Amino acid sequence: MKAIRRLTVRPVLPDPLRPLSDLARNLRWSWHPETRDLFQSVDPECWTASGRDPVRLLGTVPPARLAELAEDRRFLRRLTAVADDLDHYMSGDRWYQAQSGRLPAAVAYFSPEFGITAALPQYSGGLGILAGDHLKAASDLGVPLVGVGLLYRHGYFRQSLSRDGWQQEHYPVLDPHELPLAPLKEPDGTPAHVALALPGGRELRARVWLAQVGRVPLLLLDSDVEENDPGERGVTDRLYGGGSEHRLLQEMLLGIGGVRAVRTYCRLTGHAAPEVFHTNEGHAGFLGLERIAELCDEGLEFGAALEAVRAGTVFTTHTPVPAGIDRFDRELVARHFGPDSELPRIDVERVLRLGMETYPGGEPNLFNMAVMGLRLAQRANGVSLLHGGVSRGMFAGLWPGFDAEEVPITSVTNGVHAPTWVAPEVFRLGARQIGVQRAEDALAVGGSDRWDSVADIPDRDIWELRRTLRAHLVEEVRERLRASWRQRGAGTAELGWIDDALDPDVLTIGFARRVPSYKRLTLMLRDRDRLTELLLHHERPIQIVVAGKAHPADDGGKRLVQELVRFADDPRVRHRIVFLPDYGMAMAQKLYPGCDIWLNNPLRPLEACGTSGMKAALNGCLNLSVLDGWWDEWYQPDFGWAIPTADGAGTDPDRRDAIEANALYDLLEQRITPRFYERGASGLPDRWLEMVRRTLSLLGPKVLAGRMVREYVERLYAPAAEAHRAMDPDSARGLAEWKARVRAAWPGVSVDHVETSAATAAAELGATLALRVRVRLGDLAPEDVEVQAVSGRVDSEDRITDAAKVPLKPVGGPDLEGRWVYEGPLALDRTGPFGYTVRVLPAHRLLASGVETGLVAVPSGDLVEAAGLLMR
Repeated sequence: MKAIRRLTVRPVLPDPLRPLSDLARNLRWSWHPETRDLFQSVDPECWTASGRDPVRLLGTVPPARLAELAEDRRFLRRLTAVADDLDHYMSGDRWYQAQSGRLPAAVAYFSPEFGITAALPQYSGGLGILAGDHLKAASDLGVPLVGVGLLYRHGYFRQSLSRDGWQQEHYPVLDPHELPLAPLKEPDGTPAHVALALPGGRELRARVWLAQVGRVPLLLLDSDVEENDPGERGVTDRLYGGGSEHRLLQEMLLGIGGVRAVRTYCRLTGHAAPEVFHTNEGHAGFLGLERIAELCDEGLEFGAALEAVRAGTVFTTHTPVPAGIDRFDRELVARHFGPDSELPRIDVERVLRLGMETYPGGEPNLFNMAVMGLRLAQRANGVSLLHGGVSRGMFAGLWPGFDAEEVPITSVTNGVHAPTWVAPEVFRLGARQIGVQRAEDALAVGGSDRWDSVADIPDRDIWELRRTLRAHLVEEVRERLRASWRQRGAGTAELGWIDDALDPDVLTIGFARRVPSYKRLTLMLRDRDRLTELLLHHERPIQIVVAGKAHPADDGGKRLVQELVRFADDPRVRHRIVFLPDYGMAMAQKLYPGCDIWLNNPLRPLEACGTSGMKAALNGCLNLSVLDGWWDEWYQPDFGWAIPTADGAGTDPDRRDAIEANALYDLLEQRITPRFYERGASGLPDRWLEMVRRTLSLLGPKVLAGRMVREYVERLYAPAAEAHRAMDPDSARGLAEWKARVRAAWPGVSVDHVETSAATAAAELGATLALRVRVRLGDLAPEDVEVQAVSGRVDSEDRITDAAKVPLKPVGGPDLEGRWVYEGPLALDRTGPFGYTVRVLPAHRLLASGVETGLVAVPSGDLVEAAGLLMR
């Protein structure tokens, strides 16, 4: 019989066990081994059955067992120690509190998904896992972050396979009362809500749930409340589902509703108001509009409010392709803003101008969330060095007249939260070497350039550790394979082969990620005979574990999954290559440590960062990857292997795949498998172990989320907070008025004459030329601009590369024609073809850079010819 209603019955814990409830509700348990060990000891069978979720565990433990534990002195001593440790963690000073200077009082961090733990399935892939790791690292560092997201009642889909290997999606209903969440409540005990106005006088209401991620509160908005109509109740139904309007409403709720939720949380708890707002990808971009509306309500004009909001906003882009950005039809956005909808005090046209693609190559009828994110943030970044460059090129249209290298998008390379992703066995080996506290600090806070203590670990210990982790993975794979094949309709009599699937002594390769076409899940199948030979080699076999989900609407991705599954079903190779459905955090935490090689073969440069290889590296797994994302930045032969790419403009996709697949096979046959199976005098693979050691000692400190968050604090959050404080109402008005005046006057700005003391087109290194420039400033004054000399080597097309920029100084007043003379030295500090030019940029103390306004004046073509600006 089916229940007509569902409710959650909470256990009543005996008084001595009450701290268990606090420990279960703080998600620090997801990365704190002692807390997990404590919960496991409550009831090992229930712990496994609950999916290692403390909240579910406490709901299933028999009352008799709880009564027994309440009298168990040994257990109560452990409980007190773990609870005291959490209290110290929550209240003690950490890295952030030890920094000098005025850091932000608080930072609000918005993301459409958060991967904290498998017990809170609110993530689909790398973006969410990165956001979860960001929150955890901020907690470990003591950064006063407030996370903001949506609570999806179905989360992301669960994946299974049909008999013929086709991906099938399932959307389990999540009950917030059974999750590690608590409702945010008003002083009278009623649930806290936020509301958005919808067209036609309707309203979208959302309850605010609180997940405590260590020291960091995470606010999750849930539209499935009784006050909403059925359509509005479904706004937060599932992650990345629905059509355009559904997605727009999700993003309005995340951005606008999220700011309102933060204000509510600060009002109810006394938490410091954020000085910096960080939007993780464009989905939360509407947060800037809500903050503009707040300032307009306080009396600021729109332009001044925009400047004030931009000063304290950081925008992180994660996509390297325009197709990865949410874009909405202009009319759809217009319908949801203005007098009859949300933010009625702001003119709809001003809202639209923030997101419209009004630049060469853009589609002028589309509202682009990333474009709005960039226009509403004074600071922006990509997520690896290479991706920063790709992003500058992709968004260069927003800064016309500037080379892509000068587009104001920097980069902070992603990192991963080591306490979450490092296997307990790896941690214990490190702790044995340097002590538990130092090992915890090294993984969570980081700060050192290298982990020299790894050099002192004996080779045999590392090799035994690697085999143990591989054996754990083999056991996990066999268990998951049985479950998958049963789901696909296989009977017990058909599954005997699974007992021999994989081998704990065979070189193990992992490949697990989302399945868009650019990640090339099936590149390994390009030459199936050659792959089969590698899998079944009589002396140096390999085995491969593959996992990944295709988007529910991506039939092309599903066909790739099916192609891989059908190959892995072949009785000849199924003991050497497996596909595991329903890839998620729980699987990943077993998969990364158990692999010897982590494979990544995207189309370069379409991988923004790709952090799965970082998690593998922290466990002593070597990377085998295309030079893309973070691997392009940090690859060294000591750490693994680079797959050569054929990414020239003249190479068609099919030929490119063939070339790169052959390079992959060659590496495996000629360099990787021989090194793994080759034994030295000690009977161990000495050269392989040296690579493992170097990966841990030199790469390990780089890939930490602690390093990443420290960079965000120092390079983005602190400057944004400083800019926010400087932007008082009068300063904001002044900057807005100045920008309007400069834009209106800019057509009158020009470079009229350039002369230099050089007599010939050749000069000696170290010489200094005198540069003299005449510029027209029109209605502007010298304090409104900076005149720069830009110089450096030139390429075959006379483009300046690696440019040096030196400000020139005005000499005297304007002449009779209103022209100003600027002078300055030009140092010839490089040999070979050398060139220079001059330009005029707007200048103001509150600008983050001279490029910010997108305005520039350069010499005309005729003037360049006359000046002879090149030296060879």
